[in-house]
Amino acid sequence: MTHNTPLSPSTRPLRHLSNVQRRVLTTAQLRANGVAPAEANEQCRTGGSWQQILPGVFLLHPGPPTSEERLHAVLLYAAKERAATGIPAQPDSEEPYRERGRPVYGEAMITGLAALALHGFSAAPPLLSLDAFDVLVPRLRRLRSTGCVRIVRSSALPTPELIDGLPVAPVARALADAVAGLTDAGAVRRLLTDAVRGGHCEPAAVVRELNQGRLLGRPHVVDAVDSLLAEGRAIAEDRLYRMVREHGLPDPVWNVDLRLPGGPHLGGLDAYWPDQAVAVELDTRTPLPGHRQEDDALWSEYADKREHLERLGITVVHITPHKLREAIEQQATVVRTALMASGDREPAAYVVVLPR
Repeated sequence: MTHNTPLSPSTRPLRHLSNVQRRVLTTAQLRANGVAPAEANEQCRTGGSWQQILPGVFLLHPGPPTSEERLHAVLLYAAKERAATGIPAQPDSEEPYRERGRPVYGEAMITGLAALALHGFSAAPPLLSLDAFDVLVPRLRRLRSTGCVRIVRSSALPTPELIDGLPVAPVARALADAVAGLTDAGAVRRLLTDAVRGGHCEPAAVVRELNQGRLLGRPHVVDAVDSLLAEGRAIAEDRLYRMVREHGLPDPVWNVDLRLPGGPHLGGLDAYWPDQAVAVELDTRTPLPGHRQEDDALWSEYADKREHLERLGITVVHITPHKLREAIEQQATVVRTALMASGDREPAAYVVVLPR
């Protein structure tokens, strides 16, 4: 039994569409290709060649839909009407398909667990196991969840990423939408850990989205965020070690505290080159909502420590986890330049280096 059932002898050719687009079409698209609604309904009768997978969306074969067909169908369902005007988003022409068969889905995009699976999360369930797919749409869209589509509304839509021709919410937003529907603390922790461990995004981006989704008041989410931040710190430290090793930098002393002889504590550093008086500090601060005073105090502590060390002749290089992930070679060059420039500076004050 073929999955490419012809529409009817009177229809226009669909060679401009991909295979999945030939198998999943809306009422408007069928009409544009010469198939009247009555004929489409007749094809969907018991024992017929087609089936209506969602309101106004038809699957042109009688067998179970594939994950690709379901994703395509939920996006077509979400895009088939515009909320503000009621004008069909898919006119009776080939305009629904922008170029080389890519479908137009309006502003709709896949989010939640399905999006995480498309992004390659190992902790996300496979698409075949999901009963419904979350679809992110503008807040004022007049749509309801039905069948295998679960509507998620937002007043501020992110810019989608294109994965296998499908618009997909960015990782941090998809993760927040997934967490919003989960009550299993272990599942939430696994997804948040996978986000960082798998290199999908930084902890700060995840925390921002969770905050905007008002999810940080849930105890199991707060616990998972604590694990996320610890994981992010460990991964950033590992990347720092790799930067030194793989880019030929001299070995520093790692994770140390500095003190003035017989004097006050100057602060902890992630890496320090005593001969050149150059230090590296990982900036892993992730401001949490409701802690503005603590965040301000932490930032003030960072700034005061850096200023104090630089008055003593110690060069402090601040590196963020994001820069280590996206531009590790550039960060190695910054550190190497600071080390080479040490000979041109006045000698630094003597400090005591202690293990942290």
